[in-house]
Amino acid sequence: MEAGGEAFERLVQIMNDLREKCPWDRKQTIQTLRSLTIEETYELADAITDNNWKNIKEELGDLLLHIVFYSKIGAEQKQFSLEEMIHGICEKLIARHPHIYGDIKVTDDEEVKRNWEKLKLKEGKKSVLGGVPRSLPATVKAMRLQEKARQVGFEWDNRGQVWEKVEEEMGELQEAIAAGKQDDIEAEYGDLLFSLINYARFLHVDAENALERTNKKFIDRFTQMEQRADLQGRNLTEMTLQEMDEIWNAVKRSK
Repeated sequence: MEAGGEAFERLVQIMNDLREKCPWDRKQTIQTLRSLTIEETYELADAITDNNWKNIKEELGDLLLHIVFYSKIGAEQKQFSLEEMIHGICEKLIARHPHIYGDIKVTDDEEVKRNWEKLKLKEGKKSVLGGVPRSLPATVKAMRLQEKARQVGFEWDNRGQVWEKVEEEMGELQEAIAAGKQDDIEAEYGDLLFSLINYARFLHVDAENALERTNKKFIDRFTQMEQRADLQGRNLTEMTLQEMDEIWNAVKRSK
């Protein structure tokens, strides 16, 4: 048996036992599992952002359980078996890697990605953007849309051009603010964010992860500010902005 095969078979058997004997597991459907799977995916994302390998291992296990669970329900509903699902992804990987399993030659990873998009179009996809899930968070969706458009050559030549676009969008946002039209302000603000995410790609920065790191930093510093105010016997609601700013800066200096 291949590496991991025995452990995987053990998980499958446990899933069979739970589906048969546990009232909660028997009750689940693909609809009830959906929100739980999304939650587990975000927990994995948190672990990756924190570079916490212990939690990454645990959250991957939770996601693997969900995959086995969906496959179990799929078999019960006579839609597909676990084996069919696994062979399906195997066949897809082989078909989309002709430079490994065929006679296609590639020079780098960018050519691999371009070939991947061409192959998906041949498989029946009507647009290179068609594979981007509608429910992705907006920042992640923007990155994926830009990456996919890049594979057909719809891309800036250098990051200087992208920054010029950022500055252009900043100007258009200021014009919309001056005009006082709220719908235009929102539209131009969205354009600015989209261009900043594009700039992040040219800096080789994951915009979603960068923003999440800032979120976590803000939570940490704000919580410390609350704690320091509490040690002074004060509440933030009773303090002036200048007083809070002094504590904030002290927290920043302590790092």
